[in-house]
Amino acid sequence: MKKKATKKNDERALNKKMLQRLIFIHNEIKSGRYPTCEKLKERYEKQTGLDVGIATIYRDIKALRVEFRAPLEYDHEKLGYYYIDDNWEFSVNQITANDIFYLSCAKSLLSNFNGSPVYKQIASVIDFVTQTQVGNKDDLMNRVAMPPLPKVCINEDVWQLIIDALRQNTLLRFDYNGRWNTSTTSRLVRPYQVLLQDGMYFLFGFDEKAAGGKGGERLFNISRMKKVQATSATFKLPKDYDFSTRCGGGRFGAFKDEKKARYEIDFYGPARQFVKDCVWADDQKIHDIDAEDTTTITFTSSQSNKVLEWVLAQGGNARPIAPAEFVKNWKEEIRWMMKNAGIKK
Repeated sequence: MKKKATKKNDERALNKKMLQRLIFIHNEIKSGRYPTCEKLKERYEKQTGLDVGIATIYRDIKALRVEFRAPLEYDHEKLGYYYIDDNWEFSVNQITANDIFYLSCAKSLLSNFNGSPVYKQIASVIDFVTQTQVGNKDDLMNRVAMPPLPKVCINEDVWQLIIDALRQNTLLRFDYNGRWNTSTTSRLVRPYQVLLQDGMYFLFGFDEKAAGGKGGERLFNISRMKKVQATSATFKLPKDYDFSTRCGGGRFGAFKDEKKARYEIDFYGPARQFVKDCVWADDQKIHDIDAEDTTTITFTSSQSNKVLEWVLAQGGNARPIAPAEFVKNWKEEIRWMMKNAGIKK
C-alpha cells in the first residue's frame, strides 16, 4: 500500500505552481551553479517567498528527468546538478518563437487596459505560456509597444459581478450617470456583451427601464455604474446579441443610433491620406479628385455621434455633404465652437 501511494505522488498532475518551480529549477541548473536540492529549496523560497519541502524539490528533479527527458545528472565532484547537453531547453508548450512574439505583442496591445481585471487575467495567462518557453526568449518582443494612452481602472468587485452575470445570463441592477443625461437613474439590465475601446469598458445590453418602461438596448460606461447588484432573475440571450450588428456597417467604436444613415464626406489636404489609411465602414467607397485636392468617402453607419467627432477631429480638412441632418448638426457644433472661442459671425 505504501509503495502505491509513492507511485501516485510521482505521477501527480502538472499544475501552474509545479511548472513555476520547474522553470526556476531549470534556470538554476542552466546557470552552471551546480545546485543541490537543498540550495534549490533555499533559493526558491528566497526568490518567491513561498515555502517548499525538500521532498517536493526531489520530485521536481525526477519530473525533469522522467517526464521532460532532461539530460540531467549529478556531479559528485562539484556536488550539484548539471545538464550533459548545454543546448537542452525546458519547454512545456511546443510553440514557436514567432508564436511567443505574437503573444507578447497581444499583451502589449492590451497594455492600454493595464490596471483592470481583464488585463490582469490575460497578462497572467500570456506570461505563463511565454515563460514556460525558456529557450525561446527573444529581444524582439520589446520592439512592439503601445504608446501611453488614457486608461480607466475598473472596480474588481463590479467587474466580477458583470462577468458572473454574463456567465449565468442574469440581470444586473445599478445606478447610472450618462454622458448626456448626467442625473442618476436606476437601471435593470440584461447584459449581452462587454466592449473594450481605448482603455475603457462598456456594457452592452437590454435596459428593462429604458423608453419609459418599454425597454431598449443601451450602452453603459462601466466606470459610471454604481451600486451594482446581482439579481436572481434570468433571461434568454438572443441569437443576434452581438453589438457589431447594431452599427449599420460603421466601425466607429462603442456607440449606436436607432437608425442608420448614408454618409458622404469630403476630405482635403493631409486628411486625404488619413481617410485612406483605414476601413471606416464595411461598405465604404473612396474617390479621389486630385485636380481639386479632394478625397470623398461614402459609407453607411448608425453611429452618428462618433462620425461627427471623427469629422470634427480633422478641422477644416473635412466637410460633410450628406445626410442633411448630419450636415446641420456639424454646422451647429462649429457655431458653438466659434462662440466658445469668442469669434463672432
